Amino acid sequence: MKKFLKNIFTFFLLLFVAGIIFILWANYSMKADTEDLMSYQTAEAPETKTGLLLGTSRTLDNGQPNAYFDNRIEAAWELYKSGKIQYIIASGDNSRKDYNEPEDMQQALISKGIPEDHIFMDFAGFRTLDSVVRAKEIFGQQKIIIISQKFHNERAVFLARQNDIDAFGFNAADVNKYAGFKTNVREYLAKSKAYLDLLLGVEPKFGGKKILIP
Repeated sequence: MKKFLKNIFTFFLLLFVAGIIFILWANYSMKADTEDLMSYQTAEAPETKTGLLLGTSRTLDNGQPNAYFDNRIEAAWELYKSGKIQYIIASGDNSRKDYNEPEDMQQALISKGIPEDHIFMDFAGFRTLDSVVRAKEIFGQQKIIIISQKFHNERAVFLARQNDIDAFGFNAADVNKYAGFKTNVREYLAKSKAYLDLLLGVEPKFGGKKILIP
């Protein structure tokens, strides 16, 4: 019995160690693959018809403004006013009636001066994978600039490239490391899951009718 328990313990220990190694490898590999495909500088972004703005909540659980949201809006505005992009796909979660990331982003972008008819909302961007693939399959974009924080863009650009999309990441300003600690820890797991999704052939939850961007 003791030998059996020892073998079980050894098995789970090895499984745990393998999991840690996979997480570290996935994060290192994804960062290395996308290092030259993103920038904080507007001048370094290619001229592209469409930017893909990835969603997050407008406010935190305590009701305070979400710096991730505000910084992404500012980054999208910088790209638009510089002429690097002409249109924006605001892609996010709208799984509840009282929660609408695309609409929140649209309103924030309009308040910055971007015309409403230059903003397209994707209400089924429940995950980064969904947002990226739907930009191609639903909105017909083969080339995009993805707008989010650097840690998120690493995963988004990687997924886009794996789905034959010519993608560049424009990095919004980061949130200080203390405020973003939980988010960054969660991202380590998210990058690992992105690799698993590719291996398992996971697809977006929803399709839909094609939407034409002029």
